[in-house]
Amino acid sequence: MITLGFLNGKPIYEQLKEQIIQNIMIGVMKPNEQLPSVRVLAKQLGINPNTIQKAYQELEREKVIYSMVGKGSFVSDDTERFDLVKRETKNRIKKDFESAKSIGITLGEIRVIEQEVFQHNSGKNKDEVDL
Repeated sequence: MITLGFLNGKPIYEQLKEQIIQNIMIGVMKPNEQLPSVRVLAKQLGINPNTIQKAYQELEREKVIYSMVGKGSFVSDDTERFDLVKRETKNRIKKDFESAKSIGITLGEIRVIEQEVFQHNSGKNKDEVDL
């Protein structure tokens, strides 16, 4: 499932890229699974094919996906790459916690934020599209 927010200020190609990575990380998309073609995905999401192509190119550059001429794009089976994504995310969270602590945000306040994130209702805004 891919959900894009057209009014949140983040470029669509970046949202698409993040959503694909998330889908891989949580097992929705499996190693060596074929991604939808640029044209098909652009039509389903109602966005410009160049936007899809840009996201796919960046994902390939980052070794998250790979392409086979005449066959399409596929999810990488490079588990080390996905382990790196998890480590980088954990490091960002740690730095954010350290920053929060340094300005006086309490553990209780952080736990409230944690609850908001992990128990968030997945209701969709009117500016989001599902694949």
